Amino acid sequence: MTERLNAFAAAPEAFKAMLEFSARINAISIEHGLQELVKIRASQINGCANCLHMHTADARKHGETEERIYLLSAWRESLLYTPRERAALGWTEALTLVAQTGAPDADYEALKAAFTPAEQVELTLLIGTINSWNRLAVGFRTVHPNDRKAAALAAA
Repeated sequence: MTERLNAFAAAPEAFKAMLEFSARINAISIEHGLQELVKIRASQINGCANCLHMHTADARKHGETEERIYLLSAWRESLLYTPRERAALGWTEALTLVAQTGAPDADYEALKAAFTPAEQVELTLLIGTINSWNRLAVGFRTVHPNDRKAAALAAA
């Protein structure tokens, strides 16, 4: 895959604003491990290898197990996720695929049962943020770090 555009180089001020916004969203009250699961699940749906690489590594650094990371795309069929995690993952899927789902009432009811109103807003902003990062990385074909290493080795 060839990178289409280096977004930071092309629009550093806009990119800096996105980084600052993202940093503020990452400081929300929702536990870090759950934030990473949400970022991984949205990135799986959007096919963002760069973001998957980053967020699976971050999840591991913060104690997430390999098994839960591997089973995340099939979370509905696994008992490894808590009711709170399941509500967040359902909301993540509903909003990441909002044009198809319309954010179903059932997903919102599960969200309401597990999250305070403030946390609902925070989680929704987190989902919007990771979807924006996915669109930047997929749209501009940001090269996955392992692909970059492989290309450098092949050229040597």
